[in-house]
Formats: sequence, structure tokens, C-alpha cells
Amino acid sequence: MSKETLIKSIREIPDFPIPGILFYDVTTLFKDPWCLQELSNIMFEMYKDKGITKVVGIESRGFIMGPILATRLNAGFIPIRKPGKLPAEVIEESYDKEYGKDTVQIHKDALDENDVVLLHDDLLATGGTMKAACELVKKLKPKKVYVNFIIELKDLNGKSMFGDDVEVESVLTL
Repeated sequence: MSKETLIKSIREIPDFPIPGILFYDVTTLFKDPWCLQELSNIMFEMYKDKGITKVVGIESRGFIMGPILATRLNAGFIPIRKPGKLPAEVIEESYDKEYGKDTVQIHKDALDENDVVLLHDDLLATGGTMKAACELVKKLKPKKVYVNFIIELKDLNGKSMFGDDVEVESVLTL
């Protein structure tokens, strides 16, 4: 299966969640067993030699491929969630996004200085959510942080949000 086939499998939904936004729905990739396996294989190949100890997925679509990838990499999985969803003590980071303001949280004891972290989400647009998640993870002082997306919207230049200390990769570029 090719990356072109994966791209053709993505559903586009205009004016969601607000007018003027074109939403790329990756659930169509997840429901197709061949697409799901191909995504898993591609991401595993990208990170199998990086020494990843924890995959951190961002609510909510990062909770789908994140655990799959963590299992394949023999790593743990850590969720980053919206406020009020994690039961233990948390730290948080607030940020502006394309159509509003938001906050993300992680358990205070989720990571430590021995961890090599792969942060995962479905889509890189302007980069606000992942930038906040990255700053949140860095507060816990892991050895290294990698960032991964299924899709990057190249024209929005979201990669520019990240410094040289973070390697940012995506499976598909639109």
C-alpha cells in the first residue's frame, strides 16, 4: 500500500468544527485494517531505533495510534488530556489554537529524566496543541523528545513552532 492510497482514504469534512475549517478525518484510516496496519508499520520503522521508552498521545485521536505504536516499540503509553480528566496530580500548559484557547495536562509522575519520549497526534496544522504538549513534556525533563503526526498540513508551517532540539516528522503531507 502506498502513501497515496492512505491519503485517498482520508475523509475531508468542510466547515468542521467551525465554518472555514477543512477537517481531515483520520477515522477512515483506522476503520480500514490495511490502512491501520500500514500506518503502524510506517511509524514503527520511523522510530524503532530511537530508544523510545514512552509514547505520549494527545487527546483524543492521539489515543488510537499512540498505544499501537507504544506496544510495537516496547514502550509505555502516557495520555495528555484536557483539564479534569486525569485522576492524579497534574501539570498543565495553556495555548491558543486555530479557533479558540485550550489547556492540556499530564500526570506529574508520567515521565522522568531517563525517558526518551515520542509525542504523537493525528494532525499538524498550526502546531499550537503539539507545541503546548511538547512544553508540558519538557517540564518533566526527559532525555529526548520526538514529535510525530499522521498528517502535516504543509502550507500552515506548523513545524516552525518547534526548536532544533525536537525532531518533527509526519507520515503524510497534504
